Amino acid sequence: MTVAYAFDPIFLEHDDPHHIERRDRLERILEILRTHSILERALSLPVEPIPLERLTRVHEPNYVERVRRLAERGGGGLNFPGDETYVSSRSFEAALRAAGAVEAAVAAVWEGQARRAFALVRPPGHHAFPDHGEGFCLFNNVALGARFAREELGARRVMIVDFDLHHGNGTQAIFYADPSVLYLSTHQWGIYPGTGHWREIGTGPGEGATINLPLPMGVGDRGFEQLFEAVIAPAARRFEPEILMVSAGYDPHWGDPLGGLTMTVSGLAALTRRLTELADALCGGRLVFVLEGGYHREALAYGVLAAFRIWLGEEDVIDPLGAPPRADEPSVEGLIANVRRLHRLE
Repeated sequence: MTVAYAFDPIFLEHDDPHHIERRDRLERILEILRTHSILERALSLPVEPIPLERLTRVHEPNYVERVRRLAERGGGGLNFPGDETYVSSRSFEAALRAAGAVEAAVAAVWEGQARRAFALVRPPGHHAFPDHGEGFCLFNNVALGARFAREELGARRVMIVDFDLHHGNGTQAIFYADPSVLYLSTHQWGIYPGTGHWREIGTGPGEGATINLPLPMGVGDRGFEQLFEAVIAPAARRFEPEILMVSAGYDPHWGDPLGGLTMTVSGLAALTRRLTELADALCGGRLVFVLEGGYHREALAYGVLAAFRIWLGEEDVIDPLGAPPRADEPSVEGLIANVRRLHRLE
């Protein structure tokens, strides 16, 4: 079983050393993967910039040009001076290649070159809208990959599962009226970006093709296990995707500074294992992970390591951080009941 990854060194050149989303996130991932001899056992995919004609199928040309010009001028805040969504001098090229890396990963699993693939990319993408970026995101990598699968490779149905701490508001907006892409997001409720209520289900022909699971602070491994069994797996089985894409954010970990969910590395590994089994059962194993958030460097790196080890047949999970010092684990049963009723998953 071939496992692939897509990485380009330019992803490290999108950088602000004082920002929480900086190059050492990806450097630590690569260091841990090399320490555990992962990269030598996986297929390295060549990465090219996404062609502009495909980029502009998702993003408006004026927005793309604005990012290019800002990078050309040396960078700055994307939307206003001091904006936390930053652009550096190499960010435009890095963002083009990040989207291209996701396309390479999608093509590899679709065409049978690999069974699973992980796009180890920066800048992240799931908060990027057609006409603007926010939340540290410039172009929406996973949306571009899904659109590539649909329009270039012929996939009829694509499912995106987003387990980042934050709701993927950009991804939701892009596919909100599209019945061919099932978007499902788990996220902490009450924090940025403030969207993703369980009543947000899509519109027009896309009604029902958006599923949101907004979570209270403290939901940990057990809560995610319940959500998977009661909502994620039944929704996937009904939709019958031909490829499963995952916005993989590792900030639900209990140590992450931006959130209050209390997952462990072992819990994130269990979620990866279930998603992998789901892909095997429904879409011939075609599974693509796309890196999103995660700001505790060790949790991020060991979460990514766990995914590769599972895909390479390793049974044990390396979790140096262990359980959270406190775990309230509020019930998700009410949320599950509401979502199952709304989406007719009874």
